[in-house]
Amino acid sequence: MDFKGSDTIPGPRTEDHLPQTAQAAVKIVIVGGFGVGKTTMVGSVSEIKPLTTEETMTQAGIGVDDNYGSETKTATTVAMDFGRISITEQLVLYLFGTPGQERFWFLWNGLFEGALGAVVLVDTRRLEVSFDVMDRLEERGVPFVVAVNTFPDGPRHAIEDLRSALDLSADIPIVECDARRRASSRDVLMTLMRFLHSLAVERAPV
Repeated sequence: MDFKGSDTIPGPRTEDHLPQTAQAAVKIVIVGGFGVGKTTMVGSVSEIKPLTTEETMTQAGIGVDDNYGSETKTATTVAMDFGRISITEQLVLYLFGTPGQERFWFLWNGLFEGALGAVVLVDTRRLEVSFDVMDRLEERGVPFVVAVNTFPDGPRHAIEDLRSALDLSADIPIVECDARRRASSRDVLMTLMRFLHSLAVERAPV
């Protein structure tokens, strides 16, 4: 999936500086396996020109990177993607997309630092990749929601069947999305923010 084919925001993107009305900025990470659409999601939803660290894939990655389902992919993130979206006039989210290849996962710890929450992007053709991703978030204590990116050739499953396959507890939200579409990606982020708010309410002293 490539954000070059994703929705574009009408008119020019905003300047890189924060809106004057912004009162809080929150760090969110977009994680997942190789080729699940993390760069696409950040690019489709960001109100500023996204920063990407994509490099052309070479034969050196053959036998190292698992590109099943992404055989036509020609570039890959080697450090991070970065974007920004204003959820309200007061609240801004900084979005950090992680590299998907396992050989770059050592960068994740730095990207997780200070993150309020995460979106785990899932490809139904490779559900098994998601277990390591979620384990790492749980180890770091980073709350997350799961977003199932609907690839045209990916098998479709009922949400509860996916919850069972991913061994997710009933309280963790799981939603379908199209990472190419700004509205769909924004809905995922709103699901995460509602989830984080519910956790904050539960943990608040009585």
